[in-house]
Order: sequence, then C-alpha cells, then structure tokens
Amino acid sequence: MLNISDNNPVKMESGAGYETIRVLNNRPHYKILNRIIWLICLLNFIGLFLPWTQNIRGTGAVTTLKPDQRPQTIHSAIAGRVEKWFVKEGDFVNKGDTIAFISEIKEEYFDPNLVGNTKQQVNAKRMALESYDDKVIALERQMESLSMELSLKLEQGMNKIQQASLKVKSDSMDLEAVNTQLIIAQTQFNRAETLNRDGLKPLSDVEEKRLKLQESQAKIITQQNKLLASKNELINSRVEINRIKAEYSEKISKANSDKYSAIGSLYDTEAQVTKLENQYVNYSIRNGLYYIKAPQSGIVNKTLLSGIGETIKEGTALVSIMPSKYDIAVETYVDPIDLPLIKRDSRIRVWFDGWPTIVFSGWPGMSYGTFGGNVVAIENFISPNGKYRILVSPDKDEEPWPKELSIGAGAQTIALLENVPIWYEIWRNLNGFPPNYYNSQATNKTVSNKNDEKK
Repeated sequence: MLNISDNNPVKMESGAGYETIRVLNNRPHYKILNRIIWLICLLNFIGLFLPWTQNIRGTGAVTTLKPDQRPQTIHSAIAGRVEKWFVKEGDFVNKGDTIAFISEIKEEYFDPNLVGNTKQQVNAKRMALESYDDKVIALERQMESLSMELSLKLEQGMNKIQQASLKVKSDSMDLEAVNTQLIIAQTQFNRAETLNRDGLKPLSDVEEKRLKLQESQAKIITQQNKLLASKNELINSRVEINRIKAEYSEKISKANSDKYSAIGSLYDTEAQVTKLENQYVNYSIRNGLYYIKAPQSGIVNKTLLSGIGETIKEGTALVSIMPSKYDIAVETYVDPIDLPLIKRDSRIRVWFDGWPTIVFSGWPGMSYGTFGGNVVAIENFISPNGKYRILVSPDKDEEPWPKELSIGAGAQTIALLENVPIWYEIWRNLNGFPPNYYNSQATNKTVSNKNDEKK
C-alpha cells in the first residue's frame, strides 16, 4: 500500500533533460508527417464544398416499350386434344403460321359435316322465310281484291235499292191512278143506277158501268199486289246489302287473320334463320380454331405443353412467343419516398448486367459504361415489392443502347436530381432527410411555366 501524503511529495521531472528525448524531437520526418496531416485536413475541408449530384437509385430489368411487343403467351380458345406440333423451341414463325393442331372432344361438335348441315338448314329456313313473305303479300292482295269487290257489290246493291225504291214509287202512283179510276167508275155506276131508277138510262148501261167498276176494283187489288212486291223487293235489296257487308267483312277478317298469322310465322322464321346463321358462323369459326396460329412474327421461346394426345381446357397456355420487332425499355423500381422527385421526361442513367461499368455515385455524368434514358411512364399504384414501377426509354440524344440486350436482363438506374455541396449531402444523410424535394418541385413548376409560355 502506497503511503502518499503532503509530507512525501512526488516530484515530476521534465524529459527535456534526457538525451533520448532530445534526439527524437529533432528528427525531420515527424515534421513532414504533421504537414501532411494538415494538408489532408485542408483538402478534406475544401472537398466539402465540391458539387455533388443528388440521385435516386433503382433496380429493374429490360422490357419493351409497348405491351404488344412483350413476350406473348398463346392460349387455346377451345377445349380439345393436341394432335400435332408444327414448331419447336427456337423456331422463327411468321404471323399466321400454324403452331399446333387440336381435335374436338365435345360430342355436340363431333359431326364432320356440322358446318354443311347447318348451312343447309339456313338455306331451308330462308326458303321458308321467302314463302311466308310471299304469303303475306298474297293475303294483302286478296284483302285489296275483297275490299274492291265489296265496294262493287255495295254499289250494285245500292243500285238495286234505288231501282226498287223507284219501282215502289211507280207502283204507288199506279195505285193512286187505279183508285182514281175506281172512284170515277163508282161515281158513274151510281149515276147510271140512279138514272135507271128514274127511267132515264137503260139497264144495259147500268150493267156496263157495273162491269167497269168491277174491273177497277180488280185493278186496285192487282196494283196493291204489285206495290207490295215492289216493297218486298226493296226490303230484299237492303237485306242483300247487309248480307254482302257481313260476308265480305268475314272474308276480309279471315284474310287479315291469316296475314297476321303469316307475319308471326315470318318473324319466327327470321329469328330461326338468325339463330342458325349465328350457329353456322360459330361452327365455321370453331373449325378455324383447331389450328393454333401465331398472332405475330417472333421466336418460339418455350412450349408450355409436351407430347401428343394431351387434353386441354379452354384458355390453356400452349407456347410463348417473343415478337421479332420491339422497342426496348427498362422497368425500374424506386422507393415511395423518392417517387415525388421523379417526373415524366426526367433524365435517367442506366447500366446493364454483363456490360462493363464504372459508376461514380456523386458524379453520374462522369460514369463509364452507362446509357442515357428518359422517364415515359410512372405507375401510381405500389407494386407487390413495396416500390413504384417506372418505365424508362432510350434517350435519342445520347448513345444508343446495346442491340445485344435481351428481354429480362438486369438493369440499374440512377435518376439525376440537383447539384449540392458535399457537406450538405453528408448532413442530409446523417439526418435522414430526403433530397431537395421542395427545390425540385419549384424547379419543375418553373420549367412547366416556361413550357406553357412557349406554347
């Protein structure tokens, strides 16, 4: 145990009095080292004020610009059985080339003459349709004839009524004349009888007047009968008019009923013809679906089925074809925090897997092996990987992208933002702040306003 107290002070002596320390202090390389350290510190301080390009990194893959240019999977539109393959993987096919042939498996389509039989049914129904159409026309003409005949019959009946009416008037006038003759004959008979009693006329004259009176009375009866016959004839003519109206009304009604029945059959036959024509077209199209054809020119990437005799369902994938002509693009994914900083037509630097590349994070413009691109589409819905999808096309003002690129190859992207000092970028990252969003937003607004002014 140490015994330290004020009574036993420890004396510390300087080392300057020792020879070894004096020799070490006088060595020159220590001074050079100190200068180097100070120079490095000065350079680091100056480097803090150098420009730094803010950027957004993303990862993705090579794709095509248009949806119809991307690898296409060909499906079977109908259920069937694979009977023959006409291609193999790696073959180039033109648009319309046959890829495979499938046979029918549904019993309602087994008939090999199904299309021809359906066509015959269509023709038969069309002939029936024409016959119903002719029947309707014939009935319309029959109704016109009946209407004309009715008009003539009514005119004839009205003439008969007029004749009977005139005859009634004539007979009435004759009856009046006979009555007048009867009155005259009665008066003459009475006068002759009176004169005979007075002895002024002979009896033969009385008998003569009696005979004339009797003849007048007989004429009255005959004329009354003629008048009654005329009236009956008039009544019969009027009855005939009503009979004609009833008869032809029945005939016209029956013809009209037959007409509407024919029209109903016509419409029903038209519906049947339309249905059969639809079936005929469907059967014809279905026959063409037995041959699976290439929708566009391209290379057969992969056959998704193998063998012969395999039964497939409707919509079963058969082969995958890569179109021969396509516009290359890159789909990349960025974090949600960086999405507001990216706009359409934004500049993008891209490099591909398999191509030698040297990338300077803070100076992407000085990177080697990168290619220029422009943002053409930004997806507004988040992807399953938790990022947003961005589509990038080649920049026409820069070096074209390699022709050897294959669809699906990996790609890396850097979206160029603003230039800031290095110290600011270090401070931003230490504090977890995003890039200059507000400045970028203001810049975009300024650019958009300039574009509007130009327009």
